[in-house]
Amino acid sequence: MRSLLVYLKDYKKESVLAPLFKMLEASFELLVPLVMASVIDVGIARADRPYIIRMCLVLIALGLVGLVCSITAQYFSAKAASGFGTGVRHALFAHIQGLTYSQMDRMGSSTLITRMTSDINQMQSGVNLVLRLFLRSPFIVFGAMVMAFTVDVPSAFIFVVVIPVLSVIVFGIMLLTMPLYRKVQSRLDRVLLATRENLSGVRVIRAFNKEPEERRRFEKENQMLTDAQKFVGRISGLMNPLTYVTVNGGIIALIYVGAVRVDIGDLTQGEVVALINYMSQILVELVKLANLIITVTKAAACGRRVESVLAVAPDMENGSRKWEGADPAVEFVHVSLAYPGAAADSLSDITFRAKKGQTIGVIGGTGSGKSSLVSLIPRFYDASGGSIWICGHDIREYDIEDLRSHIGVVPQKAVLFKGTIGENLRWGNPDASEEELEHALAVSQAKEFVDKKPGRLDFPVEQGGRNLSGGQKQRLTIARALVRKPDILILDDSASALDFATDAALRRSIRSLEGGPVVFIVSQRASSVQEADQIIVLDDGLAAGVGTHEELLASCPAYQEIYYSQFPKEASVNG
Repeated sequence: MRSLLVYLKDYKKESVLAPLFKMLEASFELLVPLVMASVIDVGIARADRPYIIRMCLVLIALGLVGLVCSITAQYFSAKAASGFGTGVRHALFAHIQGLTYSQMDRMGSSTLITRMTSDINQMQSGVNLVLRLFLRSPFIVFGAMVMAFTVDVPSAFIFVVVIPVLSVIVFGIMLLTMPLYRKVQSRLDRVLLATRENLSGVRVIRAFNKEPEERRRFEKENQMLTDAQKFVGRISGLMNPLTYVTVNGGIIALIYVGAVRVDIGDLTQGEVVALINYMSQILVELVKLANLIITVTKAAACGRRVESVLAVAPDMENGSRKWEGADPAVEFVHVSLAYPGAAADSLSDITFRAKKGQTIGVIGGTGSGKSSLVSLIPRFYDASGGSIWICGHDIREYDIEDLRSHIGVVPQKAVLFKGTIGENLRWGNPDASEEELEHALAVSQAKEFVDKKPGRLDFPVEQGGRNLSGGQKQRLTIARALVRKPDILILDDSASALDFATDAALRRSIRSLEGGPVVFIVSQRASSVQEADQIIVLDDGLAAGVGTHEELLASCPAYQEIYYSQFPKEASVNG
């Protein structure tokens, strides 16, 4: 966690004051056994009631001052720990946002969610406890030993024996449990993955009646987590009984030695009670220290997991060129794409050129690489071979954020966020006016159903757009992209839930957009792309044909197969 402690730099004052006030509290606590010894040896022995009352008031004063110091320390430690957790969470979230799609695919969303939530919460608890107890507990342990020497040297040597034995127990168990807690956290990742898959795919699971199997899978993963937690818990659980046995053995030795020394007159009864109190303080503090070490061990394991994510450098270099307002021509020159770990290229030797105002259709069978091709344009992935040029410059030269601000992307899966329709549309342009929103709704063919919703643009959208149909969600995501007024518009199979009439109206509206953006339409419907200026036919990652509908219908077998399978009547006529 050393590299993460930089996020405490804004809380230096709190990080110093929290342990300082805890040390003050501990100092007052160490004085209590001496006051009790005076009460016994002076007040009770002489039946001096005024003295006893005065000493009791001193005890109350020590307790109140200690309470004030403790509350102050709690405040500073909580403030520093919360600030630390916030800083790490912000840094991790920002770092994840900078990772490429390939890196996020490799890590998995369930792992990243665990790092953002459970791991950082555990680290925050660790920092809180360290600021409060890391100095206080050792201070009281060794302070009690020093105070014991001031009371009686021969009896204090019992402390010299007990404290090292306790240290071996505590730190030995800590070294055993540290690697085991890392395994527990990895098991937690797998449980979260199973949970997330079940929740996101609940409809599919129920449709195929897979609830019993998924329940068994979840129980298996949960049982593995439980077994790992039980195993490390049994080892950690040895700490308390072993420390209690050791400390109580020391107390027995103190009572025996104290009784002997009281009998010969070298020690008073009050001093024996003080020594036993100091040994009891050591017991309490070592139990706290043991719990602290367990928490810190977990926090350190979680910290290393967070560090492992922060250590992943984005594998996509950012350029510095800004969009210069030139005609947004898009050119692919012998482009190939291979996903990490894939046995074969997803795209191979793709070459074409799209000019301003043109509509480019991308069609092919499932898994042919359609989405992969359009994902290269906003640099969601980088081509593994060849080059992509936009406005006459290599795409790698552009600043990624500036490049994407000129591209409107409508992904395959329509994703909406909790909020109103207007708030979702303004993701495309936070400063968009009502007129611009209305125009985007009209072009995307969403105005028809939005007008029927209560509140129209203020209609609340549930998380994931659960209160909207598939077609409605698709049209709103198209409107969201249009609000940006992009120079390049990518529709990645984003009209699959629309009927043919609405799909045709949508394409006509997009072709008539002002500014003439380059439009990429990815679809498995031949009717959606046949009016495009240029159609790219993909077959297993290769460009089986590039041309207009008429050219491909005459010369491209792959396109003929797709088209005639969807329009069998034309196939029979031509046949």
